[in-house]
Amino acid sequence: MQISDISRVVEQVSRDKGIERDVLIKALEEALKSAARKKYGPKMDIEVQYNQDSGEIEVFQFKDVTENVTEPALEISLEEGRKLDPDCEIGDSLGTKMDTSTFGRIAAQSAKQVIIQKMKDAEKDAVYASFIDRKGDTLNGIVQRIDRGDIIVNLGHTEGIVPVREQVPKETYRRGDRIRAYILDVLHESRGPQIILSRTHPNFLTHLFRTEVPEITEGIVTIMGAAREPGIRAKFAVASNNSDIDPVGACVGMKGSRVQNVVQELRGEKIDIIPWHLDPAKFVCNALAPAEISRVIIDEANQSMEVIVPDEFLSIAIGKKGQNVRLASRLTGWHLDVKSETKYSIAMQSGYDSLVALPGIGISMADALYELGLYSAEEVSNATPEDLIQVRGIGEETAKKLIAAAQAAVLEAQQAEDLEEEKARETETDETDGAEGEQKQTDSQTDTAPPDGEPEHDQTDSTDGEGPETEKTETDIAATAESAEDEAETAKTDTAETAEQSEETSENTETEKEH
Repeated sequence: MQISDISRVVEQVSRDKGIERDVLIKALEEALKSAARKKYGPKMDIEVQYNQDSGEIEVFQFKDVTENVTEPALEISLEEGRKLDPDCEIGDSLGTKMDTSTFGRIAAQSAKQVIIQKMKDAEKDAVYASFIDRKGDTLNGIVQRIDRGDIIVNLGHTEGIVPVREQVPKETYRRGDRIRAYILDVLHESRGPQIILSRTHPNFLTHLFRTEVPEITEGIVTIMGAAREPGIRAKFAVASNNSDIDPVGACVGMKGSRVQNVVQELRGEKIDIIPWHLDPAKFVCNALAPAEISRVIIDEANQSMEVIVPDEFLSIAIGKKGQNVRLASRLTGWHLDVKSETKYSIAMQSGYDSLVALPGIGISMADALYELGLYSAEEVSNATPEDLIQVRGIGEETAKKLIAAAQAAVLEAQQAEDLEEEKARETETDETDGAEGEQKQTDSQTDTAPPDGEPEHDQTDSTDGEGPETEKTETDIAATAESAEDEAETAKTDTAETAEQSEETSENTETEKEH
């Protein structure tokens, strides 16, 4: 098929549609091949070639040279073959040029459909190739429509989509509005490339600052991280490669002009610009600003920090609904546990008391363990003998005994806590059973529990206290004294009740005599 201007058509379509020239030529070849098979059947051996010099698309039919021709469409005799090629032999394959003008209307229509489909596929591939390299970048578009909450954006040659999950809750858009978004992903689907856009991703914030701050583009200021709660608040960490340039000031700009441009694009989202620090503890302190930090305890094994703040700064450090500490944790990559100084002191005192309560540990040894970083019996139970022998006066055997005692104490405390929780659950369950269930619970408590205001005593307490006084501990003595007081109080109560009953009896007797 001779087309004088085929080269010009290919060049024009390639330029207008953004499709490579070789792709268009291949589509033409496939179309003519499909037309030939449509005309002569699928069994024919057909090849199509585009001649760059002449601008001709040539279609060749290949036949095998045989002695006896059984299928004329696929075979040619040796005599006929030598007319085309005098040197041919049996078994050779000879190609003859076909007249494409005889393909007919149906074949031409088939070729047209193939060309259209190939061009569409090529156009989709071209769009995908142009956007896949822009993944992780930002772009501008026009809101075309809203489809089930998803925003469909016109990007010129194709459409992008901002899913509901990637939209800022407070933002609303109408058809025709300009929208700026971050290219989150580019999917290659059968219906065409799917461009997934986002306005909530932290990288969207970094790209906005990269656009507004020349120092970031030049590499003087480096973005170290970003954390967002879209539409509400964000934290942005930066560092400077030049000691003469303040990274926070560079991002803020003259009279806050640079950061205000970013805030306007994010529709009023508050942004905290944090100076990055090599020391994780100082970086965390910067991230929790404006709260003042009293102490930071680092647990590198669990990638966590315990942050102690003055009581008056506790609410500031945590933020509204925990927002400040949550963003600081995301920004720094550390799990943060914020406590007030009062709560921390109580916890430390409780841990210190658990150390002193361990057998064989006095105040001096508890202080030594405290200085070693073992603040409670639980931490001693998790330690190794190698850790404890660093304390003067503790050998390997003593260390093992201390660890075993600490493990037993922790286990006992955990069992007691579990028992209390189980009793609490049983109490809540009984309260929901109605009046009958409440009565049963009251009876059970009357039979088993001591009077209100009196401590519970195990039946074995009386026997535990027996023996020489030299073997009694201070706790046993206190418990014995307390038990004696309780028994005396109970006796007084019984005596009083007996006296009241006697008075009532005498009154009743006198009344009967009068009658």
